[in-house]
Amino acid sequence: MPPSLDFSRWWAKGNTSKGNPVVVTMENPNYSVLEINGPDEVFRPVDKDRGKNAKQFTWVLLLKAHKAVGCVAWLGNILWSLLGSIKKRLIFGQGVTVENEKSGKGRTLYRVIMGFLVMALAFLAFELVAHLKGWHYFQTNSLHIPQTLEIKGWLHSIYFVWLEFRADYIAPAIQALTNFCVALFLIQSADRMLLCLGCFWIKFKKIKPRFEETPLKSDDLEGAGCYYPKVLVQIPMCNEREVYEQSISAVCQIDWPKERLLIQVLDDSDDDSIQWLIKGEVAKWNQRGVNIIYRHRLVRTGYKAGNLKSAMNCDYVKDYEFVAIFDADFQPNPDFLKLTVPHFKDNPELGLVQARWAFVNRDENLLTRLQNINLCFHFEVEQQVNGVFLNFFGFNGTAGVWRIKALEESGGWLERTTVEDMDIAVRAHLNGWKFIFLNDVKVLCELPESYEAYKKQQHRWHSGPMHLFRLCLPAIISSKMMFWKKANLILLFFLLRKLILPFYSFTLFCIILPLTMFVPEAELSMWVICYVPVFMSFMNILPSLRSFPFIVPYLLFENTMSVTKFNAMVSGLFKLGSSYEWVVTKKAGRSSEPDLLAVEERESKAMNHPQLYRGTSDSGLSELNKLIEHQEAGPKPPVKKLNKIYKKELALAFLLLTAALRSLLSAQGVHFYFLLFQGVSFLLVGLDLIGEQIS
Repeated sequence: MPPSLDFSRWWAKGNTSKGNPVVVTMENPNYSVLEINGPDEVFRPVDKDRGKNAKQFTWVLLLKAHKAVGCVAWLGNILWSLLGSIKKRLIFGQGVTVENEKSGKGRTLYRVIMGFLVMALAFLAFELVAHLKGWHYFQTNSLHIPQTLEIKGWLHSIYFVWLEFRADYIAPAIQALTNFCVALFLIQSADRMLLCLGCFWIKFKKIKPRFEETPLKSDDLEGAGCYYPKVLVQIPMCNEREVYEQSISAVCQIDWPKERLLIQVLDDSDDDSIQWLIKGEVAKWNQRGVNIIYRHRLVRTGYKAGNLKSAMNCDYVKDYEFVAIFDADFQPNPDFLKLTVPHFKDNPELGLVQARWAFVNRDENLLTRLQNINLCFHFEVEQQVNGVFLNFFGFNGTAGVWRIKALEESGGWLERTTVEDMDIAVRAHLNGWKFIFLNDVKVLCELPESYEAYKKQQHRWHSGPMHLFRLCLPAIISSKMMFWKKANLILLFFLLRKLILPFYSFTLFCIILPLTMFVPEAELSMWVICYVPVFMSFMNILPSLRSFPFIVPYLLFENTMSVTKFNAMVSGLFKLGSSYEWVVTKKAGRSSEPDLLAVEERESKAMNHPQLYRGTSDSGLSELNKLIEHQEAGPKPPVKKLNKIYKKELALAFLLLTAALRSLLSAQGVHFYFLLFQGVSFLLVGLDLIGEQIS
């Protein structure tokens, strides 16, 4: 047997190889020369570029060129489509209608924006002439005022006077307003940061509202420890043809003892055909043994608040301890009451339990995706943090359970604003009631799919709080609450998050930024328009990380919506006509596929239920079904739906694009790109190219 020769242990001595390198040369010219310095040299990775020849390199270049051409073609198609839409909608007016401004405030704001646009165009023309004539006074940061001997002609003299007037009078005013808005911007950013830190702390410590081990046992109603209080469920609606059926169906299948549950369908519809459809749906579930009644007001006053107030005045309401409220497009799960009502047990100071919203159409279009980002931050961060640390937040108007005693002691539903949910929450907080937010209990609902519906919703959500602030301020100041709670309510809840946010967003990014392009003496730092907004947008998008690719559109769209929010804020603050305008948000009646299957399964079980309670006679029900069939079979007048053109957004688009052209003369790269993209964003919104498109 030959001896074993192990040379590896000799080579392994020391980190560096010793001895002379071995050079192996092959006689065959097809082989290359290889120098071996040690046993590991053979196993080292081979340089990939060494094996590439000219043909492979050419193919790599061709592939990269193909990708670049495809990207350019994609951008070209987008630009061509945008130009085609501008030509079709703006020039020829095909398939669109111009938005009608009902309030004087909206028309005034439009005139102000148009005034800025005209001035910007005039300044741009003047600066362009000066640039072509070689009057470059802003190549450096310092302003060079020409001497008398340097002035050439009357136009140059006018330009010289304009420079002096701009530097002495206009620039200081703009700079002062800029500094004020930047300070507000930083304060609001700090508030957002604190909220995010609070949310991280809640996640880290796993803080969540909990109740004792299941006090509800459906199989042993009479047993000790069971807690089945009588609950009233209200579904307010108005002309909700698309969603009434799925909402009533979901509420009627809530798992709760039937003798301790009453469902009120509060219909404010002024369309007779919709009333008959809702009556038929209520009668259908009444026949299946559900304790449900239909209520319709002849005089629709006070909008949703008036509807709820009228329902709470019924005599039988005094027998119930809690009331759950669901808007017409909300679809609670069967275990909703079992997850919310037990929190009230042994907690007499608790007045409200609020659940989170989930959206069946969040991926329908770009508009719904951007709304989902906003609302995820609202529920995950704002509502949850305020609920954990302050026991107070704004009631969302739906998907919540109130203790009826808390409603009554706080004055009940009032018709004085369009945000009756925030109104009752503030008054209950002043009376010492506590709130709980359940982030893990979700109720399905819909997001507005058209920009028109979303804009009207946002107008109501931002004008109502300012109107309410005027009404509640004396009560807040004179209340017996602790001083820091008053400060939180006035400074943070109302002023910072409802007033300051739309004010600085519109003023800073839509007015001051384009003006600084024509008044270079007033500077707006790059970190204000780039770094901080991107960082805050990243913080807002954290609760919905799957929406991270939309961070740039989200930032631009939020600035675009600042026009609507600013207009609504001023309307509510000064009690203008549109501050008390309620427009029902248009719904599409969508449901996710798993939810449709679950509803179908629950309905099939309900159909096979052996016991039926005859709330109406068979003849009455058959007559009702005939009336419904007659309403559905009758000819309906065609409703012509059109996309709209929004004048304020278009005017701001042209203002920002004009400022972007002016920034090219000063070679301000970041400012140019921000103004360009923001202007295009305003243009898309102004032409109603975001959201639902109607062909």
